[in-house]
Amino acid sequence: MPGALHEAKLATRNARGTLPPGLHWRQLDADIHLGYRPATKGGRWLVRWYVGDGNYRRAPLGIADDILAEGTLSFDQAGKQARAYVTAMREQAAREAEVPPETVGMVVIAYIAMRDARRRSLHATTRQRSDAHSRLTRYVLNDKLAETTLPALTEDMLCEWKARFAPDKNPASRLRTISDLKAALNLAYSRLRKRLPPDFAETVRWGLKGDKTLQPGGSRARENQILSDETVRDVVEAAADFDHDGDVGRMILLLAATGARFSQVQRICVGDVQAERRRIFVPYSRKGQGKSDDHYAVQVSQDVIDSLRLALVGRFPEAALLERWRMVQTSKLEWRRDRRAPWTSSSEITRQWKVICERVGLSGVVPYALRHSSIVRAIRSGLPIRLAAAMHDTSVAMVERHYARYIVDGLEELAVKAVIPLVRRRLTVVA
Repeated sequence: MPGALHEAKLATRNARGTLPPGLHWRQLDADIHLGYRPATKGGRWLVRWYVGDGNYRRAPLGIADDILAEGTLSFDQAGKQARAYVTAMREQAAREAEVPPETVGMVVIAYIAMRDARRRSLHATTRQRSDAHSRLTRYVLNDKLAETTLPALTEDMLCEWKARFAPDKNPASRLRTISDLKAALNLAYSRLRKRLPPDFAETVRWGLKGDKTLQPGGSRARENQILSDETVRDVVEAAADFDHDGDVGRMILLLAATGARFSQVQRICVGDVQAERRRIFVPYSRKGQGKSDDHYAVQVSQDVIDSLRLALVGRFPEAALLERWRMVQTSKLEWRRDRRAPWTSSSEITRQWKVICERVGLSGVVPYALRHSSIVRAIRSGLPIRLAAAMHDTSVAMVERHYARYIVDGLEELAVKAVIPLVRRRLTVVA
């Protein structure tokens, strides 16, 4: 039990002004004491509470109102704050006694497992890890932040980590890593909120808030990534001749025809193709929150449907539309075809894309250029921006941000078509 306490007079400024230097205590209840340490410009309030075995825990509360100023605490205010603080600490200790607090590393590992499982759910044969796996492992699990328990996590810790990790890395990659960590912590909060501090969500929000120094530059689509219709046809033709099975050709064709992301095209099933209506249902992207497993329709030309016939005949509707051969190594220098399986990652087309671009004389162009070009084509055709955005599973704001120049050009062309002659006969100018 606590020993005898010599109580000091702390209730008034005058009483505190007579105290000698040192630490003085006043009992609030059997196990909680309010402390005061004199100082030249306002003393300091402290609180201590009994934790058993003759031990106390101590914490600072704030500045006393010896000199009246904003934010200073009177005796009564300090007493209320002391009781509230001790109550909160005891509740936290009780929660931790029931279940040991999880660390940042533990919740990140759980988040990585969830992302990996979601990626494997795309197709039964997928064995690849998610992109969050490598980023979070390298920059969070290998950092000292991973050892921090969630109740002890502070905004300053997150800000220090944000400034510390990979300072020379591409800003867009840094933002993706920060977003992944924020998602992992928010997911943990939704599961553990009864055992975490009430302000945990705000700590994560402000600690991992983006700033201007992390914003990626070059928000507009790069000029060399906007391909003309003729160049797109050259790319599609070169892809069709790339392999005998036509796997690469069909992938490039659908990327160009739908303007969808690789992750969407790889999930298109046989039943998503309505050949008689020249329509393909593309799965929505899993980017962002609240996305469903629904699809949106994209109109394609008859030549695209004809090129897909071999992939449609005799196959189950739920089968993946696009597949490729999987290879197995039979010896040190020999590989053989093992089985056909769906595409799993955009990296699987990197080598083929490089060869295709060399054949058509392109340099520095990425496969995403087919999406850029499809969006610009829709804009130049005079389609409403909202429709162009819906056709490509994106928002009006994103289209306006990245393709503003082409929107202006397209609207200008429409405006020119609206101009009509107004004078029936030529006017004679009198000198």
